Amino acid sequence: MRIAPFARLSRPLRRLARVLAAVLVLAIVLAGTVTWTVRRSFPQLAGEVTLPGLGAAVTVYRDARGIPQIYADTPADLLKAQGYVHAQDRFWEMDFRRKTTAGRLSEIFGSSTTDVDKVVRTLGWRRTAEAELAVIRPETRQALDDYAAGVNAWMAQNDGFAERSLEYGVLKLTNGGYEPEPWSPADSLAWLKAMAWDLRSNMGDELDRALVASQVPAERAGRLFPEYPFDRHQPIMNTPAAMEDRPAAGQAVGAADALARVADLVDAAPSPFGTRGGDSAGIGSNSWVVGGAHTATGKPLLANDPHLGPRMPSIWYQAGLHCRTPSAACPYDVTGYTFAGLPGVVIGHNARISWGFTNLGPDVTDLYLERTRGDTVEVAGEWRPMEVRTEQIKVAGGRTIDLKVRATAHGPIISDVLGDARRAVPGAAANLGRTAGGAADGMEVALRWTALDPGRTADAILLLNRAGNFEQFREAASFFEAPAQNLIYADVDGNIGYQAPGKIPVRAGGDGRWPAPGWTGKHEWTGFIPFEKLPHVYNPPEGYIVTANNAVTRPGKDLFLTTDWSYGYRSQRIADRLKQEIGKGKITAETMGRVQMDDHNGLAPVLLPHLLRVGVPNGTLQGWDAGQGRDSAGAAYFNAVWRHLLRRAFEDELTGGARPGGGDRWYEVVRSLLERPADPFWDDVRTKDRAEGRDDMLKAAMADADAELRELLGDDPGEWKWGDLHTLELTHETFGTSGIGPIEWLFNRGPLRTAGGKDTVNATGWDATEGYGVNWVPSMRMVVDLADLDHSWWINLTGASGHAFHANYDDQAGLWADGGLTPMRSTERAVRRDAADTLTLRP
Repeated sequence: MRIAPFARLSRPLRRLARVLAAVLVLAIVLAGTVTWTVRRSFPQLAGEVTLPGLGAAVTVYRDARGIPQIYADTPADLLKAQGYVHAQDRFWEMDFRRKTTAGRLSEIFGSSTTDVDKVVRTLGWRRTAEAELAVIRPETRQALDDYAAGVNAWMAQNDGFAERSLEYGVLKLTNGGYEPEPWSPADSLAWLKAMAWDLRSNMGDELDRALVASQVPAERAGRLFPEYPFDRHQPIMNTPAAMEDRPAAGQAVGAADALARVADLVDAAPSPFGTRGGDSAGIGSNSWVVGGAHTATGKPLLANDPHLGPRMPSIWYQAGLHCRTPSAACPYDVTGYTFAGLPGVVIGHNARISWGFTNLGPDVTDLYLERTRGDTVEVAGEWRPMEVRTEQIKVAGGRTIDLKVRATAHGPIISDVLGDARRAVPGAAANLGRTAGGAADGMEVALRWTALDPGRTADAILLLNRAGNFEQFREAASFFEAPAQNLIYADVDGNIGYQAPGKIPVRAGGDGRWPAPGWTGKHEWTGFIPFEKLPHVYNPPEGYIVTANNAVTRPGKDLFLTTDWSYGYRSQRIADRLKQEIGKGKITAETMGRVQMDDHNGLAPVLLPHLLRVGVPNGTLQGWDAGQGRDSAGAAYFNAVWRHLLRRAFEDELTGGARPGGGDRWYEVVRSLLERPADPFWDDVRTKDRAEGRDDMLKAAMADADAELRELLGDDPGEWKWGDLHTLELTHETFGTSGIGPIEWLFNRGPLRTAGGKDTVNATGWDATEGYGVNWVPSMRMVVDLADLDHSWWINLTGASGHAFHANYDDQAGLWADGGLTPMRSTERAVRRDAADTLTLRP
């Protein structure tokens, strides 16, 4: 999101304020004051510090990357120390996140963030998090309390702007009165709501289908959402799971204007994990596990790389949590990736098992079209009152906004948050029929979403941390409700497995693919799929399991999860690479790392022959191997052709959010169109005097791409390089888009030249509607060796520290871009050997 600290001022004053701020910041830099301020907020990493409330001393070892490994005698001391250490490195990030999830950003940034706050308050993330405190297990609530105590101890010791971080120093220029509140357990739980929102599965597809259907005829619109190619891309589980018949698909109904307003809301909503914007299909993750029969050590290997938006600092925080003497009373001995603001380890391994995530993507959101009249809604021919509440949004500077939030039995009305609730599409009521009580005044959209029900995902994280076998792993997974994830598993005894968890609705009618009429009662949720019926597998005969947001099972008499899978290009490439590597010999941890960096373009074998057939205007594609390395001229030109082909073929009819951003859904669409040279999609409806065909569009796209790259990269195609186009800017999630150059310079890093692409295994996403810059990435990479946990490997996108100019602020970024990994230590012997700093926290 764009944060503009001076947005409250008039335009001339805003310009003047920005000029003055720039001069002020430059003066500070020249005077050396910034250096003093920055270093003053750096955390103490060695020696001794008092942490009130501890039962005994806690030791924090940090390696040269600044990654902490924490050792304590009790869970309470361990999690207090985790809260303290998170705050040392990432408190601004934590404070910003909790203000985001509470819909209170305007208290910091003023009127520039009021739309964001309106959306979050309407969705009610914080309200749901507070309700979860009564639902979770008592030991989880205690863990949240202990964690909060650690954060608050750090806050008490660092109560000045300069002591906290450089961000607070910059904020003082525009909002010197801001003072962070003490940390609370609900602050931690609300972050899980943000995660669930960003990984909410097919809501975007549901909107896209409805909006596309309003722009092109229904039959042609349907072809833009192809079925999953089971004949070419295998699902996670090769056998169908018997259950009830698949429900019949629903149909699109009217109210295009209300749905367009929902699309505006989705665009305005915060995206803490960076999955908003353009065509986000394909964002998810890669994970796979290989059993010992195929590895050099005879024990499993597990790999994971979640695909999320790039942030400065990175979304993840690497850490280890260790009981000095693991026991039933103190069961933690876990290393992996954490979220600053949340206790425990989200992805990683303990002394016995390892686990990884990819987004399962089940259909857990439904959009209900509601006939409304003021604050009433039609239900089965009757007008019933909605639930109405008023949210007060405080804006820095003293103003308060009263936000009216309405909700039906299906959930909050989300179509009237940012616009006039009366702007229903003309004739919508007539198109949808009239009721006994008369026509509706308006048409609105309500959101039904599992994550708005109080859930127990926080329980799942801590149970995973201490699970010791597959049964305990599955028990932990049974609490993982939202966002539903593909969970892969491996253990030191040689077993591998998979579990699909999640709170996944069963519908009375329809399958959730289209917005449903809310007044009929025919599309209600009747319950949730029992956990026991969700797919899982243990030690499959293939000896490996691959998940990359692909289909879970083949169609048939099957439990219904969704139809909106990623189309399997990444997952099939991983499976093919594993088969190749198995054929060569035993797989090692290093092999797994090489597969993570695979940059083969899965569309190239289909599209490239057609391009060569009609004649390429330069020599870049001759002999190109479909690899998308940073220095590849072929990759640069092929991706430019792809971008312009999508624009030529579809942007004459598809507008707004329906425009193709690329990705594997569009691979499937174009694959089909290439077999129909006179298909109407090839014709540019803006040219009235002729009808274009496939080859016309291929030639035009190649000419467009050639001209664009000559302008961007020079006139010698042999010198074109994909990495010069496909760059990653590491942007600070708040001040990185302030619009004030010197402030952005303080916090942003990059650009990094990257390999890969949107649906390569090395999934560096980009949006064809905007350009070639990277907008989501493998946010981390991890390879766990269950034969020797100290021989595991990991990398983070940026670094451990959230303090600009700290040595660990971006020290992993270059290695990440090069495809490198760093040792992932976990045993105390190895941790102490690699320690660069040792800090003792004393009661």
